[in-house]
Amino acid sequence: MSTEIKAPVFPESVAEGTVATWHKQPGEACSRDELIVDIETDKVVLEVVAPADGVIEEIIKNEGDTVESGEVVGKFKEGAKGESKPAEGKQEESKEEAPKEEAKSEASSGEAILSPAARKLAEENNVDPNSIKGTGKDGRVTKEDVQNHVDSAKSSDGASAPKPAAGMPEVNVAQGERPEKRVPMTRLRASIAKRLVDAQQTAAMLTTFNEVNMAPIMELRKQYQDSFVKRHGIKLGFMSFFTKAATEALKRFPAVNASIDGNDMVYHGYQDIGVAVSTDRGLVVPVLRDSDAMGLADIEKKIVEYGTKAKEGKLAIEDMTGGTFTITNGGIFGSLISTPILNPPQTAILGMHKIQERPMAVNGKVEILPMMYLALSYDHRMIDGKEAVQFLVAIKEMLEDPARILLDV
Repeated sequence: MSTEIKAPVFPESVAEGTVATWHKQPGEACSRDELIVDIETDKVVLEVVAPADGVIEEIIKNEGDTVESGEVVGKFKEGAKGESKPAEGKQEESKEEAPKEEAKSEASSGEAILSPAARKLAEENNVDPNSIKGTGKDGRVTKEDVQNHVDSAKSSDGASAPKPAAGMPEVNVAQGERPEKRVPMTRLRASIAKRLVDAQQTAAMLTTFNEVNMAPIMELRKQYQDSFVKRHGIKLGFMSFFTKAATEALKRFPAVNASIDGNDMVYHGYQDIGVAVSTDRGLVVPVLRDSDAMGLADIEKKIVEYGTKAKEGKLAIEDMTGGTFTITNGGIFGSLISTPILNPPQTAILGMHKIQERPMAVNGKVEILPMMYLALSYDHRMIDGKEAVQFLVAIKEMLEDPARILLDV
């Protein structure tokens, strides 16, 4: 029985999407609930899975094509058995032949048996399929086999050669050549770019800086880390302290927790803090809702959950909707200082940075302390310089004396 493969129903704020990746090709077998195609929208990547056991019968929308909510992207044949893709220039063999007999005949001829996805990957990397040992059923060469072969070949050719950063396309470089590779910007990255440019063009953005002595927090973590892990099953990080400090500071300075809607200033009576997470597809900001009601362990668990979802591309629209304030941590990549860009319609964002030991004057003596620069970018239309500076100082004081968070002083 043939059924239509449709794009998911997009959220109300999403008009259309783009076919990102077909994980299965026509004629390739699929198991029920197995991922067959990714649809990328301005905010998230939506997954479409197989409705039952069967095969992809036809692809209607190719990778890169624009699709609307609920639009048909392909056809699926339920109950059918997958067949290996015929070699180019040869007619497709009769569908009535049993797959096992076909596999045996191909194997006896000394020709490798490849899945369609594996054959495509092999052709793209100029790999001889017969040189790869298949680990699939009946000795079939899978996509993973081809990828492992390509990776091992690259490592043996030049183990010291630098690899491109995650999400960056690889360009084969020959001696004396100056190659370039043009890759279309993904819908998600294009949406991020537009929002960042809009933020700089519409907001009166300004950044104020301060620095914080991280020794008290580091000592506290060292003292209670084992007990914390034993009780909560998760490590105590820095982000939970920054989140709690920011939450308390937002209560004291409501303008920093507000947003601008046209000519209206909207003050929020709650603290929903967004945590910027870097992924291969771009920067996403899942939200910790009602952070005031969350403990340190709750914050750490939620951040780990969001990080895992982000890497797997499974963040939902609901995870990233709203937010009254954002924290971004460039320190995990080694950034010493930066000026973060606002996340509209929010009016402020806090930037964390690398912890670095520096000589500091303490009570007339020079001491080496683990210091971190903090940056607060804010919209001057909503927040005065005095409020911004006092807000950042409040965070600094709470981090340098964590008891203040507990005592609310």
